[in-house]
Amino acid sequence: MTDPLSAALSALLSRHHALSDGQVADYIPELAGADPSDFGISMVSVHGRIYNAGDAEKPFTIQSVSKPFVYALALSELGLARVARHVGFEPSGEPFNAVSLEPETGRPANPLINAGAIVTTSLIAGDADAGFTRIREALSAFAGRALSLDEDVYRSEASTGDRNRALAYLTSSQGVLARPANEATDIYFRQCALEVTATDLAVMGATLANAGINPVTKRRVIGEDVARIVLSVMSTCGMYDHSGEWMVRVGLPAKSGVGGGITAVLPGEFGIGVYSPPLDLQGNSVRGMAALQDTSTRLGLHVFAPATEARTAIAASTMAGNTLSLWLRGELDFIAAEQIARHIHDQVAAFPIGLIALDLTNVTAVRPIAAELLAATGTDMTSRGVRIEPTDPSGFLGTRPGVVRPPPSAG
Repeated sequence: MTDPLSAALSALLSRHHALSDGQVADYIPELAGADPSDFGISMVSVHGRIYNAGDAEKPFTIQSVSKPFVYALALSELGLARVARHVGFEPSGEPFNAVSLEPETGRPANPLINAGAIVTTSLIAGDADAGFTRIREALSAFAGRALSLDEDVYRSEASTGDRNRALAYLTSSQGVLARPANEATDIYFRQCALEVTATDLAVMGATLANAGINPVTKRRVIGEDVARIVLSVMSTCGMYDHSGEWMVRVGLPAKSGVGGGITAVLPGEFGIGVYSPPLDLQGNSVRGMAALQDTSTRLGLHVFAPATEARTAIAASTMAGNTLSLWLRGELDFIAAEQIARHIHDQVAAFPIGLIALDLTNVTAVRPIAAELLAATGTDMTSRGVRIEPTDPSGFLGTRPGVVRPPPSAG
């Protein structure tokens, strides 16, 4: 029996399969043989559940979708400060293979155009073979399985890659390329020729959505801070000179590749992988973009869409004598902590309260801003002669001032 979400993805493909715009990439000869009718989609939640439709398991080469994941590897190994000396963060507003170097620094504008991606690849340690092995292992960890190299596509890219070699030599002349130009481009050609499926791209996107933990393998691949940086750059630069319109119309951090793949991410919720070879003039999959825009519009997935209804983090609130008891639930973010703080202040103003019991047993996460706001509320209550005692089995509040923990029970 098909689950409802997979059925919805199948219906999505049916709505857009008749789109005939775009051309299969042919500047890399081996890509010209792709079947233009191929169309697949996969969605993977941060809980690790996989939903597929169409040609979601058909292999193709990752091409430029590899770029944010190699950038993540470089950030993990070298840190943001060092990587930022070699490649910037700004959208170029130009085609993916344009010469976009900052006049003051010589850096490529960002790591998701070819010049920036080649520089990023050059930062990975080791000789050519070791560098590529490290990249393949990292992308395999994102995908949750070992990825193989399509040797035919690699040779085809290498035989027609003079523009990329020119970009490498240009960045080398600016002092930002970290290894010889021919070596950097050879690793880059192999990186782009790794074979994936739409399901792989969805798992990779879901790993970013899940703050760097692969939701299928449960393995931490990158740190939460690295995932945040990568998603930020994908939001502004991932769809090349279509990135601004993409964020307006779709509103999901994404990255496309000329092999026909797109990965898109709703942080904290899921990753999507789409595969359809015909491309628009910017090098983005025509059907893939249409399907993702349709999905975002119908389901309200834009990252900047406001909440449609009020949320409450207070599951229950009771008074007994001079004790106010609050049972909290879910994820405590700023708006949740603000609600809790306001409720406490209103109750203390209305009743003679000496103790506030906060039960965080059913809280799943506490963002730093929420913890600080609750601690400030605790400090304020202490100044009024009111104690706050938490039941905090996960230790979310730590030992922040203003939070008084009861002594251990005897026995």
